[in-house]
Amino acid sequence: MAKEGRIITDNGSFRILYHELDEGDAVVCRLSFKPAEEYLLVDLMARGVLLFPQARAQIASRSKVFQAVIFAPFMLPHTLVARDHHDLIEAIGLYAKEGIDQVVTKHDRKNAGMGIHLWSSLEEVYTQASYGVIPYPFVVQPFIPGCRDIRAIFLGNYEEAYERRNPYNFRNNLHFGGLGAVHQLTGEERDICKKVMTRGDFPFAHVDLLVTPDHRTYLSEINLRGGLKGAKIKGEEYQTRLKTIYDQQVASCHTKKGKKV
Repeated sequence: MAKEGRIITDNGSFRILYHELDEGDAVVCRLSFKPAEEYLLVDLMARGVLLFPQARAQIASRSKVFQAVIFAPFMLPHTLVARDHHDLIEAIGLYAKEGIDQVVTKHDRKNAGMGIHLWSSLEEVYTQASYGVIPYPFVVQPFIPGCRDIRAIFLGNYEEAYERRNPYNFRNNLHFGGLGAVHQLTGEERDICKKVMTRGDFPFAHVDLLVTPDHRTYLSEINLRGGLKGAKIKGEEYQTRLKTIYDQQVASCHTKKGKKV
């Protein structure tokens, strides 16, 4: 007789029961990992443990480098990951060939605009990285002046979008002087968001879009959660809607004879 699966809904229970989890068990929560612990997701998948959100979404939410790899078709052309000096030397030739001067780098695991830097050239990035000033790996992108920054929130049947603007900083971050304005997603923008969410197994998301001056739309980044400054939805409603999504997943697991822990 098959055993009744357990449903883990919090990080504390997950830590206690980690070594016991097996096929038929489910972990229905966003797991809190230190960077060196994310391999545990691979172990859980190999054991047949159901994850919600799925492992790909949880890793992508943490790592801009991982995003640049799996979402490359949706990002600015010539977005690349620098894992070592060899990658940068190779990129210098590519960017020179394409006539790209100014570049932006993104630290792998920093948010709120804290890990984004503007450089006059990729050669300057290489010099700093060679002296250990910039930790590998990181993301490199061409810098395009005048881009618009659109954030879209998808939470169950709830959807909204707003534009973030900062006339005094190329980082259109609302925590450092930026302003938010309601934005109506175009069909193309919504389509890109949905395709990215599908590719990354995101059941809900904060999606940041980059719209160039010639009206081309690209993915900037995506996360399972993000700041709400500038959004119409507020914290209490956000948490209520998020809880509903998790509760629905738990209920789905129960129909498969799972037992909540």
